[in-house]
Amino acid sequence: MGKRVYVLAPDSFKESMTAQEACQAMAVGIRRVQPDATILQVPMADGGEGTMAVLVEAQQGRYQSMMVHGPLENQMVQASYGIINNGETAIIEMAQASGLGLVPKEKRQPLDTSSYGTGELFMDALAKGVKTIVLTLGGSATNDAGAGMLQALGGKLMRRDGQPISWGNAGLSELAHLDLIEVKRLLANKTILLVSDVNNPLLGKTGATAVFAKQKGAVAADYTRLEENMKRFVALLEKKEKKEFHTIPGSGAAGGLALPLLALGNATFVSGVQYVAEKVKLSAAIQTADWVFTGEGGIDFQTKFGKTPYGVAQVARQYHKPTIAFAGKIGLGIDPLYAEGFDAIFGILGQTGSLDKALSSGPENLARTVENVVRLLQISQKG
Repeated sequence: MGKRVYVLAPDSFKESMTAQEACQAMAVGIRRVQPDATILQVPMADGGEGTMAVLVEAQQGRYQSMMVHGPLENQMVQASYGIINNGETAIIEMAQASGLGLVPKEKRQPLDTSSYGTGELFMDALAKGVKTIVLTLGGSATNDAGAGMLQALGGKLMRRDGQPISWGNAGLSELAHLDLIEVKRLLANKTILLVSDVNNPLLGKTGATAVFAKQKGAVAADYTRLEENMKRFVALLEKKEKKEFHTIPGSGAAGGLALPLLALGNATFVSGVQYVAEKVKLSAAIQTADWVFTGEGGIDFQTKFGKTPYGVAQVARQYHKPTIAFAGKIGLGIDPLYAEGFDAIFGILGQTGSLDKALSSGPENLARTVENVVRLLQISQKG
């Protein structure tokens, strides 16, 4: 039996391991069984948290750190964005400044959160002369349709008395006047790539509020107010621009952050996993593989809608390479995945216990599960 080649291409395991750490844990498991195996680590992402790091490191970029406003009013956080292509491109991860992970669980309420800090990252990158902004949209805490971002970019969102509206989605109920001339000036001749796996429109039964507000802390009583506030903003924006934007697939991504960029800038959507796969040269690695290992925190029926393991499996399928996925949690509806390029799917939890324990034990659980899978593969190879 010759030396085996393993390509490791997981996403992050949310709140447990980064994609890079997941690669390292997988490699530990393989080495326990096959110390001489060739292991190619290709950390992946699909537009959610960790995408910036994957892209910056794959393209030998650098980071720019700064203090910005967090999702909550009067909250300041340390955030970073990436610089690549000799300073011509910035990679901004919305979750760095406006992510759900920045809001304590007891304070999560999308009426009260703003995308202002993401706008501050934009401003800093634009001031440094970048020509292209790659914006990753996953993991947002906000539902303000990008209103806060517009304010940070110099947009004037005003009440009837001429004063700025209040913070967050709740402030949209006060909105009477829009002046976005400065925002248009800043975004003129800039290219904006919106990296996302979300196709939801802004409003309605499949919109930002209906689908995503609950995970951001909303309760049933909040939904009508959240939706009506965004409708008010959209009506003014579309009247001013004389075009409809809220029905565009993806305009509901990141609590609607995509919408004003589609309306005011040269913004286009790209598939998160496909964009990352291209930049990290996933195809080239997989062509050399005997086995492809992927995974993320949870695998379920939603995985086939643009999540990293599905994207990796599709590339592997093109080259007839077997793919095994690992997950912290396996949910409902995974059976169709076996017809979509997945040869096996394994959960990594070894015993019942608290969520905190499971998250902290993630690397060892992943290493152990990979080790056992490789032992099985070794037996089958001998046969």
